[in-house]
Amino acid sequence: MLSFKELGLEPFIIKAVEDLGFQIPTDVQKESIPLLLGSDIDLVALAQTGTGKTAAFGMPLLQKIDVNALHTQGLILSPTRELCIQITKEMQTYAKHIPKVNIVAVYGGANIQEQANKIRKGAQIIVATPGRMQDMQRRGMVNIKKIDYCILDEADEMLNMGFYDDITSILSQAPKEKNTWLFSATMPSSVAKIANKFMNSPKEVTIGNKNSGAKNVSHECYTVSGRQRFEALKRLVDAHPTIFGCVFCRTKRDTQRVAENLIESGYNAAAIHGDLSQNQRDTVMNSFRKKQIQLLVATDVAARGIDVDNITHVINYQLPDESEVYTHRSGRTGRAGNKGVSIIIVTQSEHRKIRSIEKLIQSKIAHKIIPDADKICNAQMLHLAKKLSDINPSESAEKLLPSFTKQLDSLSKEDILKRLVTIELDRFHNYYSGKSKVMDTPKGKGFSENESKSRINKKDEVRYHINIGERDNYDWRTLKDLIKGTLGLNGDEIFHVDVMKNFSFFSSGPDEKEKVIEGFRSVNIDSRDIEVSITEKFNPNKKSKKSKSKKSGGSFSKRSFSGRSKPNPFKFSKKKKSSKRNRNKK
Repeated sequence: MLSFKELGLEPFIIKAVEDLGFQIPTDVQKESIPLLLGSDIDLVALAQTGTGKTAAFGMPLLQKIDVNALHTQGLILSPTRELCIQITKEMQTYAKHIPKVNIVAVYGGANIQEQANKIRKGAQIIVATPGRMQDMQRRGMVNIKKIDYCILDEADEMLNMGFYDDITSILSQAPKEKNTWLFSATMPSSVAKIANKFMNSPKEVTIGNKNSGAKNVSHECYTVSGRQRFEALKRLVDAHPTIFGCVFCRTKRDTQRVAENLIESGYNAAAIHGDLSQNQRDTVMNSFRKKQIQLLVATDVAARGIDVDNITHVINYQLPDESEVYTHRSGRTGRAGNKGVSIIIVTQSEHRKIRSIEKLIQSKIAHKIIPDADKICNAQMLHLAKKLSDINPSESAEKLLPSFTKQLDSLSKEDILKRLVTIELDRFHNYYSGKSKVMDTPKGKGFSENESKSRINKKDEVRYHINIGERDNYDWRTLKDLIKGTLGLNGDEIFHVDVMKNFSFFSSGPDEKEKVIEGFRSVNIDSRDIEVSITEKFNPNKKSKKSKSKKSGGSFSKRSFSGRSKPNPFKFSKKKKSSKRNRNKK
């Protein structure tokens, strides 16, 4: 096996590696470091998150820069401030035996003037987020016209976050003769576009197959209805008593809501998302690293830069919009030779996404059934038994034991164990045995009886009209997100979303009717009152009714609701509708 010494690294970096206790380089380090040290080249390196990419580009960069020159020679761009800080700290660790090296982190949420002062003192390497880097360029606080090396770390994630224009603008001020090193977990077309535009005949290093998942991660899928998603999450957590993991949601609002619900249910959880201040984020992450928090509920953006060892599970509470993001999520676990599990909670309508992810990671995802009360209690019992066998009795326990055993003289060993199990596990059994089953099969069946009826019985569907549409820059997906975000509902509880030019229609089950109506009272977006009305019962098979709706605004029942207290503009007779159309024609 190759050692770090055999990769061509100088003694001052080897000593830093030895101080860290590293002995054998990872695959991406073995492939990338000799290439980058051997000659001045452009490089595209594809490897999963957590495979040591920072060392793969950081060590060669430190060896190539001139420590006696004070101008910026290397620029590293990363998608988030957490990752920016993490890279900077890691680079400083590798450079601990190199004198005169100044590595400066540039990111939002910190004092920009202090960052500019550090750069003015001489920063050979700048690690930056695209937004703050552009800001400093506009203010003339940073000069990259003489850089020799530009590294794009987590390039696919930066582009998923919409930083293409920022990267293009930043690199337009860099010399064409520089070398560009692009490191990414996946290779979507957007990353290829960057490579074609800014790189000159790059060498390529691919660890595993392109866009494939980590080998140490197993993938599981559980199908539930939208309203049972949180119940499924609790069951999965309880079925894995030693879980130490990340729960991913799509939006900041869902992230906060899920974390709060977990805390209220007695779980040791916390949220991390973009609405938190830097101090709040640091506090949450420090607690998570110390395992004071068992479940970290996160958005994809906030999770970038989470470098925590021994994460056992990643739970996809909601799947991301882009399948490539799934590889980043699952890459949080299964690191450093450890095994990990990536769990996906989906609805039946999302199974097409599962097939897409399977193609991307080139691995099958196992369809499993949500554990019932017996399985959860069995897992908790085995966990309790292990805790009892592993614990070392304290001195205080020894002192109290005689009086304790005296109280239990009338009980056999088996009776004592039964009572202990009853105390510890009855709360799980009583809670879950009283709940309807939240199970699935690979075909998506197996819902509770009531839930199956609500899914099948579409004649009870309630149809609504809302006074926003395509002219307001909504499509069916963004409108559905707005509705469920406003009402705090899951995706499956809002369906049949049809967006017209000036208005739209959507549906819910009868149980959500009151919540929809009440939820849209006094809702105002961009100084405009949002109005929701109940239309006549919706029959998805009657296409003529839909075409009529497009022309006239649809037919409304006598019971109509508005988000405001003033008269509802949609509550009018056929005669008034006709006159209104005539006025519009005028």
